[in-house]
Amino acid sequence: MARSLNKATLIGNLTRDPELRYTPQGTAVCTFGLATNRQWTTESGEKKEDAEFHRIVAWNKLAEICSQLLVKGRKVYVEGRLQTRSWTGQDGGQRQTTEIVINDMIILDPKRDGMAPGETFDMPEEPAGETQTAPVEGEEPKEEKPKKKGKKSSKKEESEEEIPF
Repeated sequence: MARSLNKATLIGNLTRDPELRYTPQGTAVCTFGLATNRQWTTESGEKKEDAEFHRIVAWNKLAEICSQLLVKGRKVYVEGRLQTRSWTGQDGGQRQTTEIVINDMIILDPKRDGMAPGETFDMPEEPAGETQTAPVEGEEPKEEKPKKKGKKSSKKEESEEEIPF
């Protein structure tokens, strides 16, 4: 069978504060918007600019870390996979969205709240067969649990024993 790749890498600014929710099973899920910009000059010399807006979803410990450390306007690097979901809206119409489910996030702007630029949070891949999706619009999320302090780490300092599975 031929190999395939589903990988998205973005650097951009948050368009809104992250929203942390919990599934009925107690799994943390965080969503936020990310804007990416591009600039170019036309053949006539006119400068143009365009923005793309992306829906970002983080799960488990990375979700809790994102909700604690990210705020609107913050510049971040995110890496993950594209995922498209479909559902039936409250009006009975079919809805569809494409989002980026991230497994890595690096804060790129100046130090805030005890986190240095370039500090990274690598999260283990989801176990095979355990695909998670963000809550569907209109679903009632489980009430938020109290936030826990996220453990900061660096790729250099992390050992296999510290990786939560």
